[in-house]
Amino acid sequence: MSREGYQVPTASAGSGAVARGSTGMQDTRSSVMSYLCGDCGGSVHLGKDSTVACPHCAGRVLYKERTKRMVQFEAR
Repeated sequence: MSREGYQVPTASAGSGAVARGSTGMQDTRSSVMSYLCGDCGGSVHLGKDSTVACPHCAGRVLYKERTKRMVQFEAR
């Protein structure tokens, strides 16, 4: 097939196709992440454009919380 004959596929709203780079999840759930403060140990919920600082102690070292899912690795 030649380059001139190629047409870029378009995703319509009703086709159910997921846009490139999208996970298909709703943005409301994935826009807020919870972290643990490295100084006071408090739980911090940050949005996409939030300042990276603990509201309790103004600490700037935040750790991502460990997942609740079971993670299993196979050793060989």
